[in-house]
Amino acid sequence: MAIALERIHHVAYRCHDAKETVQFYQDLLGMDFMLVFAEERAPSTKEPDPYMHVFLDAGMGNVLAFFELPNSPEMGRDNNTPKWVQHIAFEVADMDTLLEAKAKVEAAGLEVVGPTDHGIFKSIYFFDPNGHRLELAVNTPVSPEKMKEIHDLAPAMLEEWTRTKRPPKDTAWLHEKEMANA
Repeated sequence: MAIALERIHHVAYRCHDAKETVQFYQDLLGMDFMLVFAEERAPSTKEPDPYMHVFLDAGMGNVLAFFELPNSPEMGRDNNTPKWVQHIAFEVADMDTLLEAKAKVEAAGLEVVGPTDHGIFKSIYFFDPNGHRLELAVNTPVSPEKMKEIHDLAPAMLEEWTRTKRPPKDTAWLHEKEMANA
């Protein structure tokens, strides 16, 4: 029997500076600073490692959290994984909101990639002060039939990828316009 999940409770990442991180997400993305845990030991393992754990309201019950760990080695990233792979994606209401967000992020002095057309949504990308890649995405109109087709193709595409380690072409149409413009 499967575990009956309700939703993601929170997603946690590491940050360089808790205050700077909270201010970034408050000022740029309008998130509410919800609460803090700060202790000398990790509650789950009891390891001695003082930390500040901040929680931000990302809307609709979604919570984004960060740990500042001042006694741990300098924060890094997995250098074997391209920077574009690991990211946090937030949904916005419409294309106007996405374009307004792009202007706001650029006005804050950050480099923005996009809008990128993914066929079923469009998005922009930028980095937070900790080097975490962020995506803001807006869904684009797609028929229920097309979404069902994409959904139904997923298992076969995964199997083909598992066998060949080559991208199946079944949903290549999603990025054809973007690739033509590259």
